[in-house]
Amino acid sequence: MVTSPKAHGLSPMPVLDHLNVRPARPEDAATIASFSAAMALETEGRHLDLGRLQLGTIALIETPAHGFFVVAELDQGDRRQLLGQLMITYEWSDWRNGAFWWIQSVYVDPAWRRQSVFRRMHEIVMATARTSPNVCGVRLYVEESNSAAQAVYRRVGLTPSSYAIFETDLVLARPKGLEDRLNEA
Repeated sequence: MVTSPKAHGLSPMPVLDHLNVRPARPEDAATIASFSAAMALETEGRHLDLGRLQLGTIALIETPAHGFFVVAELDQGDRRQLLGQLMITYEWSDWRNGAFWWIQSVYVDPAWRRQSVFRRMHEIVMATARTSPNVCGVRLYVEESNSAAQAVYRRVGLTPSSYAIFETDLVLARPKGLEDRLNEA
């Protein structure tokens, strides 16, 4: 069970002092899947198939060629608690002869938001990307209406792209209200 910073007697700076950002391990899969399900419900109103989500989480953790999860863990000696996550997947750029890292599935437990948990995960991702010779950049997509997340992403130095994303989703049905905007073509 996730508890709040106050339950640990922590203010934001001590949280950062006890925060360990690391690659996810197989034993993190259940928490990551629960975070991903919560994120999908919170940001898109989607109820995900938990069995499929659990298998997809394990598949990514076990197959680094697809990407990886990064987790933020509160380390209190003998007690460890996951506070947040993000997922990295890859997109090859022939123009740059390198891979973009796509940040996806960002989630910080609500009790731990505004405690710089995402900022710390983002710092670690960016430092790692900058020292990886095959990484040419970092990208992230966000729901158009998620202004709170967009503000956070701007504060850590991410800027809006000139690209719009189009898709054909073969697994998840498109939620009502997200019909194509044919008059924009």
